[in-house]
Amino acid sequence: MRRAVGRIAASVAVGVLAMSGALLLSGCVAAPTPPPVTVVATVTATPKPKPTPTPTAAPPVEPAPAPAPEPVPNAPAPVYEPGPAVDLGARDGANGTPSLDGSGMPISYVVVSGDSFFDIAQRFDLPQQQMLRMNPQVHDFGENVYIGDVINLDWTKTG
Repeated sequence: MRRAVGRIAASVAVGVLAMSGALLLSGCVAAPTPPPVTVVATVTATPKPKPTPTPTAAPPVEPAPAPAPEPVPNAPAPVYEPGPAVDLGARDGANGTPSLDGSGMPISYVVVSGDSFFDIAQRFDLPQQQMLRMNPQVHDFGENVYIGDVINLDWTKTG
């Protein structure tokens, strides 16, 4: 019998539990209130971040350029004029006879057939440019000389 009573008691206990659970769910019976819980929260204000200044790159400082030196004009080149004409003797392109001064220095030359200005300058040991300056009547840079033209050979005179 004890067993039967135990079974009955267990059945009753299960029934009571089921009933109380149903009542709890239906809202007829109030559920036991849980014990109060105390929560302690500490609030710390977050400081506002201050912006970090961004360094600006300074432009590179270039040294001032040194002032240019004052220009100094060059002295004019000296004009070198070789000395008096010297007759080196007849040659192809300069076969005529020169006119001489009292000291035997050639002072002029008359162009004959087959002569060229360049060969005349060579015969009398004078640069062609100097002969052109001494004889402004000669045109085309001495390319053309004509029979009978008088060529000045005196370096102290101009044509």
